[in-house]
Amino acid sequence: MRLSPVLLLASLLSSAYAESKAVPEADEADFASDLALAEAALAVRTVPKYFDERRLEKRTNPGGTYAPTYVSCPKDSSGDLKTLVREASSISNKENAYLDGRHAAINEYLPTYLNQLNMTDFDAETFLEDTNITIGIAFSGGGYRAMLSGAGFLAAFDNRTTNSTNDGHVGGLLQSATYIAGLSGGSWLVGSWAINGFPTIADLQGDEDVWDLSHSIINPDGWELWDTAEYWDYLLDAADAKRDAGFNISLTDYWGLGLANQLLNYTDGGPAVTFSDIRNQTLFKNFSMPYPLVVSDGRPYNTLIVSTNSSVYEFSPYEFGSWDPSAYAFIQTEYLGSTVDAGVPVNSSACVKGFDNAGFVIGTSATLFNQFILQLNSSGVSGLVYDAAVDILSDIGEDNDDVAPYQPNPFYGYNEDISYMYNETILNLVDGGEDYQNIPLVPLIQPSRGVDVIFAVDNSADTDYDWPSGWSLTATYDRQFGTQANGTKFPAVPDKNTFVGLNLTAQPTWFGCNASNITGTNGGTTVPLIVYLANHPLSYYSNTSTFKLSYETDEVEGMITNGYNVATQGNGTLDDTWAACIGCAIIHREVERRNATHTEQCQACLSKYCWDGTVLSSNATEETEEPDVEITSDNTGGAGMLSWKSAQWGVVALAIAVAAAL
Repeated sequence: MRLSPVLLLASLLSSAYAESKAVPEADEADFASDLALAEAALAVRTVPKYFDERRLEKRTNPGGTYAPTYVSCPKDSSGDLKTLVREASSISNKENAYLDGRHAAINEYLPTYLNQLNMTDFDAETFLEDTNITIGIAFSGGGYRAMLSGAGFLAAFDNRTTNSTNDGHVGGLLQSATYIAGLSGGSWLVGSWAINGFPTIADLQGDEDVWDLSHSIINPDGWELWDTAEYWDYLLDAADAKRDAGFNISLTDYWGLGLANQLLNYTDGGPAVTFSDIRNQTLFKNFSMPYPLVVSDGRPYNTLIVSTNSSVYEFSPYEFGSWDPSAYAFIQTEYLGSTVDAGVPVNSSACVKGFDNAGFVIGTSATLFNQFILQLNSSGVSGLVYDAAVDILSDIGEDNDDVAPYQPNPFYGYNEDISYMYNETILNLVDGGEDYQNIPLVPLIQPSRGVDVIFAVDNSADTDYDWPSGWSLTATYDRQFGTQANGTKFPAVPDKNTFVGLNLTAQPTWFGCNASNITGTNGGTTVPLIVYLANHPLSYYSNTSTFKLSYETDEVEGMITNGYNVATQGNGTLDDTWAACIGCAIIHREVERRNATHTEQCQACLSKYCWDGTVLSSNATEETEEPDVEITSDNTGGAGMLSWKSAQWGVVALAIAVAAAL
């Protein structure tokens, strides 16, 4: 055992904070008595099923440890080394093949789903004949708040959740989706779900080996100091093995190992399980799950903040890379860590597998330390906590230990004419929300993917009360006018003041409803309709801090239940047409492509949910008072409404701990 006193102190600080924190009770608003909580959401915790994929038959890291493994490089039929990198001019052949299988499965199911949503005067079978509709679901960042609130949405979208296919519910959207993307805390949700083999949220909640959030990943065993010391010793040993194999390590290695230990249903978090192992899950191989994507940002060396012109990188089971001109290339995910020049391995016997460790990938998408720095100066925090955070995190930033170093750079020597990465030896990646695009929309608006509608789930903390303000959508809209847009288009959205002032975050809001108004595209029909769904207190104050690192069981229940209620609009109690309107959103772009006329029901949905272009005065305030819970129940407990200031101790403790380890 070699746990340093500093690490032990960090553990104690985290425990002391967790034991002493005061969580104010939420005020419950009076609401009509006939509104009820989502019964399916309240019953979402069921007897967990055993994860059939807990032991994968095949893994892409043959070494069986966290350390990447050197292997022989792949060759073509002529015996020549295969190029591992391709230009980002289209989706890959493997993704295209997956989409063929996935669309076949969706086309068989989608008519049933649309009929389930009680769409009137609409013949789903005839309309969908010989038609592929591509649906994307995107989960924002926001730490465990985003993961848990997003889990409520995912439970609502999943037809395997108890009662989720009843009237007023929307279960089946997940089974109808082609793509699912996550960023930062949203990547914890999408990554945990995909790497564990496409379980239900009930499976994840109920299994004793995963999603136990009662203690933080810094201090998982609370005051059981010996067990906590053993845990940290394991993390240090695993990271050391990677370093001993010749690879740089960073804070993200420890962070990712801790996340995996908590979120992945494998022994010790599956140190040999990789992101590319998703391809070996049974439900991926038979096209039963949407194609998963995890998003991160590229950060130039020695900078702390990235703008909307940052490079957006995506991980998929097959490839890693960026559509942006700064890279405009993809490498096979399983060969990340290999030394290549212009896409070709430089040593035929020294390619690498296992660098894309599953925890490391989802940790890369959520290096919260930079988010901590970004919010520090505007937090109102002072005194000892502020000084400690500044000293520790600024040192980390200066040393570039907060980034996830992808070395060697997979795009070295590639696309020399356009890419600034072609002569860089290291590709530094950071939290995917650092460019303020906190919803992972960039991969889903690529024209080659042809997505028709994106259900954009926003669990950001943009306001003083830690609710979304639509900022992510405005950032993605602005990005299309920058140098990195690469021809992608995004529908017009209002500014943050208008989002909040018009309560566009308090109910579902659709953007891009009139395709003909979107310029620079084929009549706009190549730009997805955006169905924006923001975190809002329907049954629980789910605006917990991004830096809250532990949740009690009742808090987990409250967060997930509230997400379920937002996704279903209280099982239709807030709008009994909402389920049908989801169906209208799904078919909307195809209706426009055909120059057809929507049913009267769908026209009413468009009138109700489409943003009409209204913009408030620039003098309008961006902030509103704390919203009230709209659906009340005896089960609605304390809000878990944790201030940013009180949440810092957990992050400071983690920074102290890992800085000492480094």
